[in-house]
Amino acid sequence: MRMQASCALAKYRAHSLREAPPSEKRKRSTRNHAAFPDGESAFSDDFAQANRSETPSEISKDALPRQDEIRACSPSRSKGLVIDSAAMTTAPARNIRTRFAPSPTGFLHIGGARTALFSWAFARRHGGTFVLRIEDTDQERSTRESEAAVLDGLQWLELDWDEGPFRQSERGDLYRAAVEKLLATGRAYRCICTKEELEERKQRTIEAGQKWTYDGKCRNANHGPSAGTSTVRLRLDEATPLTWNDLVFGPSGQATEEVGDRIIQRSDGSPLYHLAVVVDDIEMRITHVIRGVDHQVNTAFQLALYHALGATPPEFAHVPLIVGTDGKKLSKRRDPVSVQHYRDAGYLPAATRNWLLRLGWSHGDQEIFSRHEIVQLFDLESISRSPAQADLGKLPWLSQQYLKALPMPELFQALQPFYRRSLGRELPRTHDLEKILDLLRDRSHTLAEMVEMSLFVVHDNISFEPKAAQKYFTREIEAPFAALRDRYAALESWDIASLEREFEVVLAENAGEGKAAKLGKGKLAQPIRVAITGTDKSPGIFETLELLGQERSLHRMAEALHFIRHGS
Repeated sequence: MRMQASCALAKYRAHSLREAPPSEKRKRSTRNHAAFPDGESAFSDDFAQANRSETPSEISKDALPRQDEIRACSPSRSKGLVIDSAAMTTAPARNIRTRFAPSPTGFLHIGGARTALFSWAFARRHGGTFVLRIEDTDQERSTRESEAAVLDGLQWLELDWDEGPFRQSERGDLYRAAVEKLLATGRAYRCICTKEELEERKQRTIEAGQKWTYDGKCRNANHGPSAGTSTVRLRLDEATPLTWNDLVFGPSGQATEEVGDRIIQRSDGSPLYHLAVVVDDIEMRITHVIRGVDHQVNTAFQLALYHALGATPPEFAHVPLIVGTDGKKLSKRRDPVSVQHYRDAGYLPAATRNWLLRLGWSHGDQEIFSRHEIVQLFDLESISRSPAQADLGKLPWLSQQYLKALPMPELFQALQPFYRRSLGRELPRTHDLEKILDLLRDRSHTLAEMVEMSLFVVHDNISFEPKAAQKYFTREIEAPFAALRDRYAALESWDIASLEREFEVVLAENAGEGKAAKLGKGKLAQPIRVAITGTDKSPGIFETLELLGQERSLHRMAEALHFIRHGS
């Protein structure tokens, strides 16, 4: 089954996705939480209801394969929603099935990526199925380029899916069949109220100090297909409790009178978000819906739809919002919220995945989690209800830990896109380059940073970073610098021990009485570092000199002396 994701993406790029073995099943949460307070519906304005997906997304890629191509990769795909009552009434599923349902309207947002990670990890831990569904019913904003960007981000994070991607835009027959079933059973009705009429009645209600929900004017009118332009509304059953035990927030719910008879099908026959997501979750046999807490206000109405369709609702786990260190909700204008941003900045996918995992979930004091450990340890009980702060200061540290541990063949392969970006070409794997990369593991936080710091080995000629040259290439350093170059030129053995010995000799010669100031190690080492690498950051200076070699080192020191004496 898990090969289906690779099949669907075969024409985009060939990533090899590693599979972590699932651990034994974990019992569902029985924690007792405080009830989530009733909240005002996010969809009180009937004609303003948008087909909201469960993640924001932005970035362009090639278009994805057509749905018939995906079906060819997924021979076991479900045939569709059966709308007879017996089929719609389902017993609790034996196998865990989760889903990720992004909207292809932009890039893969880190909030969406975390939702996907939690859903993937929960399914993998229980040996279940992870389904990918594209909620693209908003045709004005949804694009295949954005869809490809979302899938590319998931693939980069190594979050492989078992079924899909399924597109809501290609499942219209299922939604229309569900509406017809609801109309036939009296659980829905046609509404001929115009937008202007609804707005007028809404304003009168608000001016009277009351909260607006649909007033039921068409509820018992029995309008048929011949009534003209009409929407379809769900007829809420006041006797059906709209409550659930949230696996993160505990007992939750909303009063039926605060929800109202909402529209489930527009006048043009297209489904609204609530109907499509419920029909899809029923047809895909989803057992656990893991999504952002901002969707908690949608759950009550969706429960009403499950009951109206005669289906057993899945369990819900709403995860906390991700906020900045200032406690404010992340902003696309202010914060780096795209998964592709972190990829392009040079963070390793394993480090980014680890960072996302810790945004709202913990396992004791452990900070670093391999993909295998995520599958072994992830549980819903350990998700916090408090907003998760996206501490960008933690990610560089995490990334460095992964850089230190990454085997050289994998590290070298991961660096090649950044060499292409910097040099316009890939680099051959040489002993000298591997040696400097090993030395840079302790000093680099990203792949991009490692590439930049290694270029002094690649280039025959380098330029000096202006600020570093101004700070360290002073007239006071000229004499000891020249003396050290002369001693290095006379060396017969170019090794760390010999380089360090001559360095100490020059330091001692400049530490006697009568000197204006004692020459410290750093005062001589930093000018040498700038001369050799062009910057004031590098691995140990003697290791760097040995790696670069005597001829190239002496040439660069001569160039630095010229700069010290002539200013260029």
